[in-house]
Order: sequence, then structure tokens, then C-alpha cells
Amino acid sequence: MYYGPPMYQNPLYATGSTYGSNFRSGNNEQVLESIVNGIKGEAAAIDLYSRLAESAPDQKHKNTFLRVLEEEKGHFEQFTNFYSTLTGKPPVYEIDEIAFHSYQDGLEKAYKAKVDNYEIYRQIYLLTQHSPLQNVFARACNDEASHASQIRLLASNQESRIELKDYGKEPFVVNIDEATKQNNTFRTALWTGNHLQVTLMSIGVGDDIGLEIHPDVDQFLRVEEGEGFVQMGDRKDRLDFEARVYDDYAIMLPAGKWHNVTNTGNKPLKLYSIYAPPEHPFGTVHETKADAVAAEEM
Repeated sequence: MYYGPPMYQNPLYATGSTYGSNFRSGNNEQVLESIVNGIKGEAAAIDLYSRLAESAPDQKHKNTFLRVLEEEKGHFEQFTNFYSTLTGKPPVYEIDEIAFHSYQDGLEKAYKAKVDNYEIYRQIYLLTQHSPLQNVFARACNDEASHASQIRLLASNQESRIELKDYGKEPFVVNIDEATKQNNTFRTALWTGNHLQVTLMSIGVGDDIGLEIHPDVDQFLRVEEGEGFVQMGDRKDRLDFEARVYDDYAIMLPAGKWHNVTNTGNKPLKLYSIYAPPEHPFGTVHETKADAVAAEEM
């Protein structure tokens, strides 16, 4: 829940108040330092959660981080206003960007950030005798505990997601819609048999699969998320078949046809491909389109 800036008289300038003149004495310096740490923590969290929302594997995860972001921005504004009110000047700080190597790693670091911020806010609550400040940081503690629980739940669900690897030549059943949406690589082989291969693909915004032809391989593509533009033809300079595709559309590519699929949407184009017979080696993983091009040139 968002709480607006506190509505109370500036204690630094309140008539007859000794709070402002005495604020820098005793443990109040610790309070100010803690508030700055809280501001830095919120700024770093806002940056981290924005990036996690962008890389979220599904709408549920994204919505969770968007909700948390709004509350974090509210806390950041309150803390900044408090510091300026108590000191008469804006806080000076640098944001420590929290890097993560995978979405799961990001979830773990987001959880740790919540726990760290909780301790900072708890310290401020215990140090200060200023009631408005206590109330704000008591609420902040509650919110951080709630956010930590939400992120821990996301991390737990993430751990139970499909392991994307080549399960080929063994009996295999999978929720192909979930696997396709989960995939963030340009190409990952999910099942490679003797006569058929299933690969998952994620095409970036404005990017394409690349103009290609499979002389002896028929291909089936199904779009699970996003929108794109399909082109096919007998010559690479004459792609006279064109069609727009969206979620749940299927594309049949005959052997010997030049073809390309371009992402025309505003998010990654998630699809899976079936080759008959297999087109790529068992266990193929191309993190990017450049990796796929390099592999073809070897």
C-alpha cells in the first residue's frame, strides 16, 4: 500500500520545538545515517526490481514486481522527504547496482535485499523517539517482510520450473506452452530423436530467425506468445508468401522453401519448432542469434 508524504509540521522549524536544534545530538546522527542507508536501499531495490520485472518469465512474476515497485517508490519518497525535513537539505548518496546472472539469481538477491532493508528500518524504529518517523518505518518493516515472503514464493515456484534441456530419444511429456514461454534463448533443443526434433526459440523485439532454407527437412512452428511476420518463397530474393502470426498460430514450412520469421511485436516472440528429420545436433543451445550463425559457419 502506498503512503504519501507525512503530513506533520517541520520539527526543525516548529515554534517552541527543541527537536530540530537537538536532532544532531545523541543517537540522532545514527538515525540520519540509517535513513540515508534506507534511501540507498530503496533506490537500489527500485533499480533491481525494475530489471527483474523486465526479465520476468511470465505475467504473474512481472505483476508481482510491478506491485512491489510502486510500494518501494512510496517508501523512497517518504524517506527522502523525512531526511530533507530533518536536515534542511536533500540526501547525498550513490546507488549500488545489484547485478544478477539469471532470473533465479535475481530473485535470491531481491530476497536478501528485502531482509537487509527490513533490518535497516527496524534499527531506525528502535533508535528514534520521533513518532511520525517511527510510524513510517514500522509500516516499512511490515511491507519489507511481506515483500520478502512474496519474492521467496516466486523463487520457490521458479525452482520447480521445467529444466530446459534435450530429453531426446527417451519417452517425454511436457507442457509445451510453459516450456516455450519459459525459454529465453534464441534456440534450445528440447527433444531430438531419430526422425524428429523439437526446439524452443525466443526472438528478440525487431529481430528475426534469419533467411534460411532446409532442402530436405519439413518444419512446423507454433507461436505461443508475441506476434510476427512470416515470409516464404522459392527464391531468397522472391519471398512471395507472407502472413502475420500471433499467439496460437502454426506455420508449416515445406522442405526447399526459403523462409524467415520476424518479430513485429513489443516483446520477445516465443515459439517452438518441429523439424522432421532433425536439423540440429543433440543438445543444441544457442543463447543468441549470433551464436546460431557462428555454429552454422563452423
